[in-house]
Amino acid sequence: MQIGNVLEDLFTQNQFMAAMIVNNEGIILSMSDTYMRLLNLPKEKIIGRPVKEVTPNTRVFTVLTTGKAMVGYNWKVNDRNMIASTIPIFKEGKVVGAFAYSVFPDIWDAKNLVENLLSELNMYRDEVDSLYTAKHNFEDIVGDEKRFKKIKAFAQQIANHPYTTVLITGESGTGKELIAHAIHNNSCRAKFHFLRINCAAIPENLLEAELFGYEEGAFTGAKKGGKPGKFELANGGTIFLDEIGEMSLSMQSKLLVVLQEQVIERLGGNHPVRVNVRVIAATNRNLELMIEEKKFREDLFYRLNVVHLEMPSLRKRKEDIPILTRHLIEKLNLRLCTMVAGISAEALDLLGQYPWPGNIRELENALERAIILADMENTAILNTRHFAFLNNRYDFQLASPSQSLKSATQEFEKEVIIKTLNDTDFNIIKTAEYLEIDLSSLYRKIRKYNIKVKE
Repeated sequence: MQIGNVLEDLFTQNQFMAAMIVNNEGIILSMSDTYMRLLNLPKEKIIGRPVKEVTPNTRVFTVLTTGKAMVGYNWKVNDRNMIASTIPIFKEGKVVGAFAYSVFPDIWDAKNLVENLLSELNMYRDEVDSLYTAKHNFEDIVGDEKRFKKIKAFAQQIANHPYTTVLITGESGTGKELIAHAIHNNSCRAKFHFLRINCAAIPENLLEAELFGYEEGAFTGAKKGGKPGKFELANGGTIFLDEIGEMSLSMQSKLLVVLQEQVIERLGGNHPVRVNVRVIAATNRNLELMIEEKKFREDLFYRLNVVHLEMPSLRKRKEDIPILTRHLIEKLNLRLCTMVAGISAEALDLLGQYPWPGNIRELENALERAIILADMENTAILNTRHFAFLNNRYDFQLASPSQSLKSATQEFEKEVIIKTLNDTDFNIIKTAEYLEIDLSSLYRKIRKYNIKVKE
């Protein structure tokens, strides 16, 4: 049930409640028939008028100013004693109005209805709050590989320094966002908002408004009253800028100013707004190479790179595959409502041989598919047959007996390069990283084997 429907029910179906809604300027937008009868005023003398003119002793302005509800105070309307409450109405973190209601003390039906309404409003408030909450802790990030444990321990220390900017790099699927969530949740900023922005998913002409907000009339289609940006909403907390390498140079310049001054200015506005936000940025791109190519600002890089966490690929921490697999099976069982108990040694060995170009995210997706197949068979243990699709991805043909070792090795190397290029959508940099060779070596091998590379 939507909030609007609840209010409509209160206004039209309950004769024991006096209720009204005002906007953020105190103008009456709606009032119940019961309240109008108590005031002995017609609708045309109420709707659209300042609430002070209709009920001079109203407390809605206190609620509009403070943003805090006033519940259970005595209220008198034409010699009728009532119990009243006024609660703020929020939209995108901003007070846009207030809902005031009064009930007769001896009418318990009305009291129950109000309690139901408050419960519904709290549900929506909790739902909105969950969108701005970090969901992961360091306990959710598992692994015993030596280098990974050092990175995790370092991140736990960084959480204790709430003003330090953090840059997290690594391939897609290595857990960069999980680390960002955990840093926020283990810092003194945890009681404030955590907001994630995917810089690659938002068009450049909208990204500035999304980050810094805008004033009413700033551009065609701008909302009435304007809109706060993510930096304002995250004030006191953390903003996570994912895919920072996809941000345009002009936006990089504006972000640099915000990081240096801790001040933002809305689009169309002329009043600076001071913010207190920790910035965590993440990228799977090589920012230093982008600096050389004039695609990323060097000064912004140094501002972001106060603390650098480089998440290792799953290929470099294969000893963690067993513990990650067990952890992910437990997690997926809860999400899929399945009861897979574990995985066979043969299947685990198969997972250890696969190169995992998509890293932990690909491992999780593979396990989800395998768990669904096992559940369809009513099988409690994952076996190699549940991962047959992995063999199809890297099913290289063995050399024929007539081939020399050198030619067989070269043919295998060529196949590996072609398949990795396909897996990375012909991204040369990622291919070199997956194969753990430098770019010059990769280019040399591509020319040697006459491999056609898509532009």
